[in-house]
Amino acid sequence: MRLAAAAGGAYRRVFAGSPVAPLLSRPNPVRRTGYDLDVVVRRIVPEAEDVVSLELDGTALPAWQPGAHLDVFLPSGRQRSYSLCGEMSTYRIAVRRIGQGSREIHELREGDRLRIRGPRNAFPLVTNAPAYLFIAGGIGITPILPMVRFCHERGLPWRLVYFGRSRSAMPFLAELPGGPVDIRPDDEYGVPDLGQVLPLAPPGAAVYLCGPPPLMAPARQIIRRVNPTASVHSERFGPPSVEGGKPFEIHLRRSGKTIEVGAEESVLAAIRRALPGVTYSCRQGFCGTCKVRVLGGDVEHRDRLLTDAERDEEMLVCVSRSTSGPLVLDL
Repeated sequence: MRLAAAAGGAYRRVFAGSPVAPLLSRPNPVRRTGYDLDVVVRRIVPEAEDVVSLELDGTALPAWQPGAHLDVFLPSGRQRSYSLCGEMSTYRIAVRRIGQGSREIHELREGDRLRIRGPRNAFPLVTNAPAYLFIAGGIGITPILPMVRFCHERGLPWRLVYFGRSRSAMPFLAELPGGPVDIRPDDEYGVPDLGQVLPLAPPGAAVYLCGPPPLMAPARQIIRRVNPTASVHSERFGPPSVEGGKPFEIHLRRSGKTIEVGAEESVLAAIRRALPGVTYSCRQGFCGTCKVRVLGGDVEHRDRLLTDAERDEEMLVCVSRSTSGPLVLDL
């Protein structure tokens, strides 16, 4: 793939001044590094308690597929990732007010301008499964909704189970297509129990989950027990827990600070104790916002983004760790 990319770049340089140049520069709908685009907040709609949707408008916006997300650069300089959740001909995101970044989104007004990057897709919908079971928790409906529409419009077998605190807190209830939709608010059904839901997946089904970590954590263990032929695909809202971690030190070269990273703590969390303003977004190892140059030490890479060449010099501090001994970072 790297050789093909290099050949493509050389081809475009050779023909840069030719009549076919516009064809050669046509954007690819999804790529690893994404696009930087300026958009306008065209429409803001309250969707549920503490949830608003924003319809974004811009010039020549790239196509996207179910599961795709945008990186949004907020007025404060913060960067956050939000799933695209409207019709695939539009750019719409929905945000629940739960933190500093989301509060900034809720303070935006129609006509405001934003910079975005994307779309990128770390949660793609497989299209060859015999059936689909979708499980959404709260604002986790945002990447699931386009998937349900995709399957419904193509006549693919699907079922949706949608959890939430209450119906008033669950966005897009009115937009769900007619079909096997199971709405389960906590105030009507009690605490969600995946042990009752996952057996609904037919043999060989693709199971898609998106929601808070406590809801999704037991999913893989349960599905292995009740339906070992099914595949599980998940996107979480929040960082994964650290598994198999050991404590180590990081040295911040520019400030001279030394920080202890706990066995169950991410490098990013440790850095933020000393540098609260350090940039980050997804906290799951796929957006690249927290990429840092490594000046010393051996890194255990746990990301899903960096190439082998990049890993020789850099790391994503949200998920990667030290193999042994201290790390020296260019911070």
